Amino acid sequence: MNGRRDPRVPLTTAAGLGAVAVVVALVTGGSAPVVTAVAGVVTGLLAAISLIMAASRVVSAHRRQPGAWRWMAAGSLTWLLGVGVRPVADGTPFVLTFADLLMLVGSVLLAIGCGMSVKPPAFTRGVIRQAADAYLGAASVFAVAWVAVLGPAFRKAEDTGAFFVALALPVVCLLATCAVTPAVAASRSGNRVVGLAGVGLLTAITAAELATALARLDGDTPPLAAGLVVPAMLLVLAVAPWVHEDRPVRPLPAALTAATPLVLVAAATLVATLYAIGNSRDAALVIVAASVVLVLLGRLFVLLVETAGMRRLVDVGEQQLRRLAENTGDVVLVCDPRGVIQEVGPGLETTYGYCPDDLAFRPIFDYIHPEDVPAVQALLDRMMDDEDDGPDQEGGPAQEDGAAQGGGTRISCRFRASDGTWRPTESVAARHVRDDDLVLVTIRDLSHQVALRNQVTHLTFHDGVTGLPNRAYFEERARDVLTRRGAGGTAVIFLDLDGFTSVNDSVGHASGDHLLGQAARRLRSAVRADDTLARWGGDEFAVLLEGGGSGGTDAQTAIDLAERLVRAVSNEPFRVADRDIALTASVGVAFAEEDLPPGDLLRNADVAMSRAKELGGRRMEVFATHMHADVLRRLEIASDLQRALLENQFAIEYQPVVDLATSQVTAVEALVRWWRGSTFVPPEQFLGPAEDTGIIVPLSEWILREACREVAAWRASSWDIGLALNLSARQIMAPRFVETVAEALSESGLPASVLTLEVIEEMLVEDAGEMISRLSELRTLGVRLAIDDFGTGYASLAFLRQLPVDMIKIDPSFVSGLGRDDTLTLLTKTIVQLGNDLGLIVVAEGIERPEQLDLLRKMGCTRGQGYLVARPMTARGVDSLMPSTTLQNTA
Repeated sequence: MNGRRDPRVPLTTAAGLGAVAVVVALVTGGSAPVVTAVAGVVTGLLAAISLIMAASRVVSAHRRQPGAWRWMAAGSLTWLLGVGVRPVADGTPFVLTFADLLMLVGSVLLAIGCGMSVKPPAFTRGVIRQAADAYLGAASVFAVAWVAVLGPAFRKAEDTGAFFVALALPVVCLLATCAVTPAVAASRSGNRVVGLAGVGLLTAITAAELATALARLDGDTPPLAAGLVVPAMLLVLAVAPWVHEDRPVRPLPAALTAATPLVLVAAATLVATLYAIGNSRDAALVIVAASVVLVLLGRLFVLLVETAGMRRLVDVGEQQLRRLAENTGDVVLVCDPRGVIQEVGPGLETTYGYCPDDLAFRPIFDYIHPEDVPAVQALLDRMMDDEDDGPDQEGGPAQEDGAAQGGGTRISCRFRASDGTWRPTESVAARHVRDDDLVLVTIRDLSHQVALRNQVTHLTFHDGVTGLPNRAYFEERARDVLTRRGAGGTAVIFLDLDGFTSVNDSVGHASGDHLLGQAARRLRSAVRADDTLARWGGDEFAVLLEGGGSGGTDAQTAIDLAERLVRAVSNEPFRVADRDIALTASVGVAFAEEDLPPGDLLRNADVAMSRAKELGGRRMEVFATHMHADVLRRLEIASDLQRALLENQFAIEYQPVVDLATSQVTAVEALVRWWRGSTFVPPEQFLGPAEDTGIIVPLSEWILREACREVAAWRASSWDIGLALNLSARQIMAPRFVETVAEALSESGLPASVLTLEVIEEMLVEDAGEMISRLSELRTLGVRLAIDDFGTGYASLAFLRQLPVDMIKIDPSFVSGLGRDDTLTLLTKTIVQLGNDLGLIVVAEGIERPEQLDLLRKMGCTRGQGYLVARPMTARGVDSLMPSTTLQNTA
């Protein structure tokens, strides 16, 4: 039944028992007092039992007042005791008997219970005003009753003292009824039904006791009807706690309940005036006096209406403020100057897990972090000390964590929750509006804001992929270490993963991030606990070795760690996307020096790492001063390359390739030369920067077009000569590279089969799939392909099978050992034999001595080039090498 009590059970039981008791008393010939006593005892006992049972089965403390019900149950029991002994006490000669005193006490207890059954209790609404209103109402009712009933009875009474003593019980009941009726009638409490039943019972007792008193004065027996009114109301009171209100309570208007005493006074004045006019000769004075009273009452009524309106606005404002405080999630506490909590507002249980009773009348310092207690105590003391002094003319006392706002002081502290955790809070303390001896403390929980701020801070200084500190944190840490500890023993290590770019291109960026996470874990296990490992960016990591760490940091320690990092990355492949990927690492080490800025130290480590990468990777390099000079020189060259291309500072030289059997020039290899003004810049100094900056692409296009045009002119002179060009990786991967080659051949008229494009083996290994695809497109144009520096790369035989090449060029390092190194001689012979067996043209590079030329001829090598054959020369020099020119052997 959804927790609701069915009122039919107690109603039927109570009504049935009461009716049985009355019938039994009547059948047995009982008199009216006996019947009244039996009915009162039975119904009073039922009401008391019902109230006690309902109080013990409280459903919600917000809608029930079990304490008030217990008071009313006690009043019912006391009253039924008085009713039970009254038939015996009526035989005594006393006007006011012991039974009457018991019934008087019971009526007072009932009135207290009625007043406590509403929220707020009736006795907290202003004692003086409530007493005055109760007196006015009771006096007005008494005046009307005097005119109607009591006056004639008083004139017939022989003993005036006994008359007034007999009226004591009904008068007290009348006062009690008038005291609680306005509060119960205006209450919004969901328990108003019990209060109204109690008010009805008090009214019935007042009427019944008035009839009993008048009957005693006349020497008669009280009428049976008057005696049964009270048991009937007791039955109603027994049922009231079990009645559930489905609809919201709609109380009487506050102005009406507040004006009720005035209305009663006006009615009593009117009745008294009419009575006086009918029984007095001086009616004019009575009329004037009554009119003055009525006018004053009217004025008071208007004032009450206005006051009620203002009170309603105040109540609405308080409700809005309370709801606003509840919705903001702030917890409001009221403390005394010693910090003892007097009141607890809503939201405490939701925010911190405490019940309001857990904190009531306990020091607030028990729930504040011990480190924050002194500041909070000083704040309370300062607020109390300034109470009589008024605000400081220069801005008031010093504030904690902020300035005073709206009369309050803001302070940050940590508050202990019920689970024992310390929650960061922002609190505002201010004097209570209604009592300057109390402090109103508003506590706002900042746990979520602090957690979010910490998360933002973590994300700001940490990498989301690896979980390591990021570049910003590393730079800040390096500055801090060099500032506090100086340069002694401090070193920085930079690490780059060789070949990581191909990982993203082959398995995707998500798998690449997974590989970075694996690499971070390996590196973290390799560094010391005192070292700072961070992800510098991309596939680069950085390590800061602090001189004050455990064991210290000397040069050898840093070098050993760098080599350990290389092994951690290179010794074991990474498992990514169900495949093993082998990577190596290039590591640079730089040591701090006195007066060396942190930024320069990091730059030096980066330069050393770049140097290790240029030297082939999987190695460690220590920074040296000349490395920085080389970097600056490369930057200077890179900045001049673009201008050199625009100003035609480049030239082409051709190195002949001859047939070793006939000594005839069969082809020329185009080589670029740069004259910066009158200064010759060697190719090894500018080709690397050109590759890095991308200038190599337009430069190579210019070389291709010029060389094709020049060779086409020689071929027009009936000279069957070919052209060879070296290709860079960036040039091959350029978007329109194949189209550029086709256009150069078309513009110059050079046959595609005459052009041979050379690539080195390392280019094929680094990005095999895309590289082979581009070279295959060139092969479809009819262009011939050659592998340069053959024998120094990786997996050469495998690529000979995948890529249809026409020529292999033996690296000069093999040729230089011919006749001096048996191993190199054997390897060279093997390469020549392999090329011949595969039907490829074999070209030997770097022929500088006659014995090398003889051995190559004996091995079956068909082509060669080198300083012994011919040095690189301009186009005019090539003109002298027409077919009539033969190779001159030197001794």
